Order: sequence, then C-alpha cells, then structure tokens
Amino acid sequence: MSAMPNTSCQLYLISPTDVGGDFPEQLKLALEAGPVAAFQFRVKDVSQHEAALLAKPLQEICDAHDVAFVVNDDVALAKSLDADGVHLGQSDEELAVARQELGMDVQIGITCHDSRHLAMEAGEGGANYVAFGAFFPTTTKETHHRPELEILQWWSAIMEIPCVAIGGITPDNCKPLVEAGADFLAVSGSVWNCPGGPAQAVRQFNELLQSAE
Repeated sequence: MSAMPNTSCQLYLISPTDVGGDFPEQLKLALEAGPVAAFQFRVKDVSQHEAALLAKPLQEICDAHDVAFVVNDDVALAKSLDADGVHLGQSDEELAVARQELGMDVQIGITCHDSRHLAMEAGEGGANYVAFGAFFPTTTKETHHRPELEILQWWSAIMEIPCVAIGGITPDNCKPLVEAGADFLAVSGSVWNCPGGPAQAVRQFNELLQSAE
C-alpha cells in the first residue's frame, strides 16, 4: 500500500470524471513523466460495480508507479478496492465512521474549503490531510469558496498534518501556493487538458516544484 509522503510540495492528480477510453494510457504517461504522490479516482453517477471496473486498471497503474490510489467520496468503494485512501467532503460520511470502516492504515483526506474551523476539526479528528480551495477559478467542479494564501501559511505553521491546495491550479499560478506552505497541489484539468499532453504538464509542474525547494 502506498502512503502519501510528507516531504516538500508534490503533485496530487485528480481524475477527470470520464476515465474510460484511452484514459488508462494517459494516466500511465503522466505517472512516467515525473514524481506524483497520489491519484484520486473521481467519477460520478455510475454504479459501484461500474466504478470498481473503471478503477481497477487505474489502481494497478498507480501501484506499479508507487503512487497512492485515493477514492473520492465513497468509503465502501475504497474498502472493496483496498485503496490507499479516501477523500471526503463536508457532506460525505463522517471522518470517525470512515476511520472505523477503513482502519488506521488508510489515508483519509477532508475538504475544508476556506475554513480554519473545519480544518482544525478534521486534524483533531484524525484526518491524514486537509484540502483547502478553490484557490483559482475552475471548471472541474462547482465551487463556492475562495480561500486566501494565508490559510496555507497558518496551517503549516501550527500543524504537522499535510495540507492540499486545490482549484484551478496551473504551472503558471502555482508558485505562491508552494511558497505559502502547500504540501500537495491537487490538479486535474491543467494536466488532462494540457495541449502537449499530460506528461508535459507533469514535467512542467515538477520543474517548478523542484525549483521552489
């Protein structure tokens, strides 16, 4: 089982909602292009059986590249796949319930939007990481929160639990997030929709992350 490492800022890829067709090959190319800490499987409006069928080849690619495989919003699916982690929103199953269901070895991340209070609750409740965002406009999902960079600085100063920055992040705008203390950059559209392909996007992000160390 792959764990999300807690070192300098790293990439956390989030899948598009359509992971059929040639997406497994796109994921393979992305993971071969440079270091990626985690991949989040995020599909909507499909049965759990169909989701599991879609997830399996992607999970195998992640395992082969030592990348943590995280399931979005679905504790039961994460358990059935023996996933490395699950990412929960504020309206999903409670952290305590998920921990009881999945055990201590599974990474649990919590969406905290722009709220210091929600982040503290998640940290004290045993989350392995908290996610803040959306920092920039995004078309990947509907957003209602726009945190300031200060929330990353505040969190990294008082907590050892990693924080993830999410929302409209590109190679052109990510540097301030890294400098503010983000441990992970969660990226989706800027990788899968990159004109040069996902491998090029991963290389661009990693060049910036390495130069920021």
